[in-house]
Amino acid sequence: MIDTFRSILKVEELRKRIFFTLALLVVYRIGGHIPTPGVDGSIISQFISSTQSILGLLDLFAGGAFAKATIFALGIMPYISASIMLQLLGAVVPYLQRLQREGEEGRRKITQYTRYLTVLIAALQAWGTAGFLQTVNWNGIPAVSPDAQPWFIPMTILTFTCGTIFIMWLGEQITEHGIGNGISLIIFIGIIARFPEAIIEEVSLMIVGTREIWIEVVMVAMMILVIAAIVLMTRAQRRIPVQYPRKVIGRRVFGGATTHLPLSVNSAGVIPIIFAQSIMFLPSTVAQLFPQTEWVQNLVGVWLAPGGFWYSIIYGLIIIFFGYFYTAIVFNPMDIADNMRKNGGYIPGIRPGKNTSDYVEKVLTRITLPGALFFACIAVLPWVLIGQANVNFFFGGTGLLIVVGVALDTLQQIESHLLMRHYDGFMKKGRIRGRSM
Repeated sequence: MIDTFRSILKVEELRKRIFFTLALLVVYRIGGHIPTPGVDGSIISQFISSTQSILGLLDLFAGGAFAKATIFALGIMPYISASIMLQLLGAVVPYLQRLQREGEEGRRKITQYTRYLTVLIAALQAWGTAGFLQTVNWNGIPAVSPDAQPWFIPMTILTFTCGTIFIMWLGEQITEHGIGNGISLIIFIGIIARFPEAIIEEVSLMIVGTREIWIEVVMVAMMILVIAAIVLMTRAQRRIPVQYPRKVIGRRVFGGATTHLPLSVNSAGVIPIIFAQSIMFLPSTVAQLFPQTEWVQNLVGVWLAPGGFWYSIIYGLIIIFFGYFYTAIVFNPMDIADNMRKNGGYIPGIRPGKNTSDYVEKVLTRITLPGALFFACIAVLPWVLIGQANVNFFFGGTGLLIVVGVALDTLQQIESHLLMRHYDGFMKKGRIRGRSM
């Protein structure tokens, strides 16, 4: 492990990318502590901590910025929502379908449309959040200063929207010039930033006798098992054997190798989890826009209450849907079959072309279902812990899946840089030892 870190420092490009990523993540964390004008963040924090609602999970994704009502209170979720909308529209709108097939130029236009839509969604969510902040009152003390009331809504909309745009820019810069997926890393750092506070709170509960030791021991054991299961499911693959025929050109022999086509149980990564959670935030945002509408409040507060039966069912089904949807976007069986046919490869017992494509799609459909079901079950775990064990933080579920998934993806990218330069990686060997020239 120490040798691996030394190798990272030796590779100049990789070293610059990692330090650049860390620097921008520090900027993000600093911005998460800059208060919004006219709001008492301590009142918001006390209000959210006293209510086990989806606001706590929203605060988790915002890295604690929502509870403090800082300039980054909305986090990156408006950008995620915009990405979801455009990807869904891309499946039915011919113009967006053409852009997706145009390569780099098409992706650039889609990215531009995503930014415009992010501004619109962020402004709407900022409007709803500003209205919500005006209603927060803790022990007779309002969260919003009376002196700020005349200009509070427009100023808060501008502040929160600009904060989201800046976070979006940070994520894009990390993706382009840093290491890993910038948006995922921003969510990742926001989640793990809450872990020390949660650990201190649990230890304090044990010290005062509110939490029994055996419950903590069971929770720690369960955490280890859940993390191990997530890593196992994230790395799980179905390997389809592929045979390439032998070709003789002059005195040289090419091909004749037997390899495999790796199909991941979780080809979509953490994207379905992030997408599903973003959608589940929408009802609460709508409820904030219509605080006086009784049926809206009843729908969100009763039928779609976090941790409730219907909330868990809908949340799980959305995860399964996006698991299949995003897998279909990133993995095209027809392209795989065409590439294999062009290179003379074939799956033993399966005819090249459409039969190969159908076979790969059938296998992919089968292995995606158990993976999606597993992640859907893990996603509702926090609400079970909150309801049954009275846990005061969101362990497991969306947060843990994102942390593990993003950590593995980032390590794989770092490892690919090391292996390319024949250095040892975290999980594979890249340097050939003991070989005589």
